[in-house]
Amino acid sequence: MNKKELEAVIKQPPNIRYEYFIKKVVDSEEVWGLYNDGWATAQDEEGKMLIPFYPKKEFAEFFVKNEWIGCKAKLIDLNYFIDKWLTGMKKDGIKPSIFPTDDDTAVVNIDVFLNDLKAELENY
Repeated sequence: MNKKELEAVIKQPPNIRYEYFIKKVVDSEEVWGLYNDGWATAQDEEGKMLIPFYPKKEFAEFFVKNEWIGCKAKLIDLNYFIDKWLTGMKKDGIKPSIFPTDDDTAVVNIDVFLNDLKAELENY
């Protein structure tokens, strides 16, 4: 991925980045998170835990800054992500932060997120 494409995608609003995320992770069968002795987390306005996820390694690496300095982009297999991560996050009340940038993020309900992933998987 070149720098121009990376910057163009990052500038998109959260709903467009979310759609991009769904298509890219299903196509590559990879989800990327940030890890440093534990997965990077954030909080929503209510103080609830969020875990950021990215569609490509380059995007995850781009956002290794501020509170995530020292983190490394870490791969999560899409099937494992769907089967284990999302069910565990739902049980623990943790929401996914999809493709967060310095300005905003798409925080989605896990059931909606699962439905969107499964709907896109049906296209393959």
